[in-house]
Order: sequence, then structure tokens, then C-alpha cells
Amino acid sequence: MARRWIPRVCGVVFVAGIAGLIVASVNGNNAGYVLSIGLAMALAAIALLTFGAVTAKDRIAPFDEAAAEQLEAQVAALVATGAPEEQVRALVRDAMRLGRS
Repeated sequence: MARRWIPRVCGVVFVAGIAGLIVASVNGNNAGYVLSIGLAMALAAIALLTFGAVTAKDRIAPFDEAAAEQLEAQVAALVATGAPEEQVRALVRDAMRLGRS
């Protein structure tokens, strides 16, 4: 649940902070307002960086070049025996989708 709302809250703080800096600048450039808004934006940035560093991320599966070449050789062998290439490649795509789910 926190994986969704923390980045959204930080984004809202950033957008509101920019608007607040503009309003504070137009209304006389009061240093207290500008520093308070800047501090809130800096804390949101630190929270977002910490969130990104701490949350677990799934690793990308490594690409196996040898297996890909072997699969391509099998497809070429099926096409050489007379199977339609489009159907063979569609079968391989469907098998890959099934294996990932």
C-alpha cells in the first residue's frame, strides 16, 4: 500500500512547493515562507530517495544467448521441414507468454 501513496504524496508536495514558491515570490519574497516551502520540498525529496533505496525491486531475468540461439535453430529446422514460419513464431510467442505467467 505504501508503495503507491508515498511517491504520490511526494509528487503533490513538489507541485505544491513550486506553486508556493511562485506565490511567495509574487507576494513580496518573504524569506520565511520561501525557506519553509523549500524545506518541505527537500524533505519530500529525501523521503522519495529513501523510499526508492529501501523498497525491494524484482531483478530482471538474465538473457541466455545460447538458449536463444538454440530456439532459433529449432524454429529454422521446423520452417525447413515445411511448417509456416508465421505459425511457428506465433507458437513460440504463445509458449513464452504461458511460461511467464
